[in-house]
Amino acid sequence: MLSPSSLLSAAQQYGTPLYVYDADKIKEQYGKLVHAFRESNVVIYYACKALTNIHVLRYIKELGSNVDCSSINEVKLALYAGFPASRILYTSNGIAFEEIEEAASLGVTINIDSLSNLEKFGKRFGHSYPVGIRLRPNILAGGNLKISTGHDRSKFGVPVEDLPAILSTVSTYNLQITNLHIHTGSEIKDADIFVRGIEVLFDLIPHFPDLKSVDLGGGFKVPYKEGDGETDMDALAQKVKQAFDAHPVARNLQIWFEPGKFMVSDCGYLVTKVNVIKETAATVFAGVDSGFNHLIRPMFYDAYHKIENLSNPSGPEHVYTVVGNICETDTFAWDRKLPQVREGDLLVFYNAGAYGFEMSSRFNSRFRPAEVIIENGNARLIRRRDNFDDLLRNQVEI
Repeated sequence: MLSPSSLLSAAQQYGTPLYVYDADKIKEQYGKLVHAFRESNVVIYYACKALTNIHVLRYIKELGSNVDCSSINEVKLALYAGFPASRILYTSNGIAFEEIEEAASLGVTINIDSLSNLEKFGKRFGHSYPVGIRLRPNILAGGNLKISTGHDRSKFGVPVEDLPAILSTVSTYNLQITNLHIHTGSEIKDADIFVRGIEVLFDLIPHFPDLKSVDLGGGFKVPYKEGDGETDMDALAQKVKQAFDAHPVARNLQIWFEPGKFMVSDCGYLVTKVNVIKETAATVFAGVDSGFNHLIRPMFYDAYHKIENLSNPSGPEHVYTVVGNICETDTFAWDRKLPQVREGDLLVFYNAGAYGFEMSSRFNSRFRPAEVIIENGNARLIRRRDNFDDLLRNQVEI
C-alpha cells in the first residue's frame, strides 16, 4: 500500500485529479495467483480491459503473465507493449466478423461467442486456425447484475443448450476447437461458483477431441471496505486441482484464468482536491475536482470506494457527501465519515486501479487525469493530463 506521503508528493508534483498506481501491489497480486495455483497446470491471462496503460501492460508482461483482450485495439495495445501473439487471448463479444479476421491475421488466440461468427469462422478458416468457443453456462454470479455475465439472460457466450448447433457447425467446417471458455461475472467470492462452471465444462469435453485448454474466466472478489471478504485463492486452487486431477481427460488440459480487477484494483488511487464545502440542511457536500467522468463506478455500479483525507488525517470526524464537479448527479459517497474536510484538502479514493481511468471520459469537456506509476519508490508519469488541444483533436474544421 502506498503511504499518504507518497500520494501527497505525487499530487504536488503532477497536480490533481491524479491516478497513481503501485507497481509492487500488482506484483503482489500476481504472486498470489502463481503461488495458489503452483500445483496445477494454470496459465494466467491478465484481463487488460481493467487497465490498458502500456506501461502497466509492460510491467505485467515482465511479471510473466499473458494478456486477455476484449477488442482488436486491446490486442494491438498488447502487441505494442511487447506481448508476443502467442501470449495474447482475444475473446470477441458481439463484434463484426472483420475484427475476428484481423485478430487471426495477427496470430493471436481467439475465442468466439456466437453461432453466427463461429459459422463465418468455419467458412473462412476451416480447420486451418485453432479456435475457442465462449459458452454461456447459465450460472448467475457476481456482485451486481451489471457485472454478471453467465446467467440465462446474458448477451455473453453461446448458450450451452445450443450444443447440437455448435457441434453441427464444428462438423460441417471441420473446426479445430482447442479451448472452451466461460466467465460468470465479477466480484465472485464463493469458490464453488467456479466448481459449478467446471462441472458444465466437464460435460462438454467429450464432444471436442482437439481440446487443449479450458478457460474459467475471472471475476475474483477483492475487498473494498473493512470487513469485506475476498476470494480465497488457496481454497479455489485446491478445488480446481481436485476436480481436474479426478477427470481422466481434463487432467491433461491447461486451465486458464483471466483476472483483471484482482490484478490492478488495489494498486490504484485517485487523488482529488476539494474545491468547495457546501453546507445545506440535509448534508455537507465536499465537492472535489473530479466526477464520474473520471471514476464512474459509484454511479454505475453503486460501488463503494474507501476515501481518506490525505491533508488532514487527524482532524475531528464529520459526515460528508462527497460529490464531483460535473453537470450531472455524480455522488461518490453519501454520509461518509471523514476527518474534517476543508477547501483545498486532498482526498484519495482507494481501489481505483480497475475500471477507473479505463472508463473515464471528457464529459463536460473536462480533461482526463494524468497517470503515474510508483515502482521501487520512484514515481514516473505514464500518461500526461489532457489539455485543450486534446478536446479539439479529431474534430474537423469546416
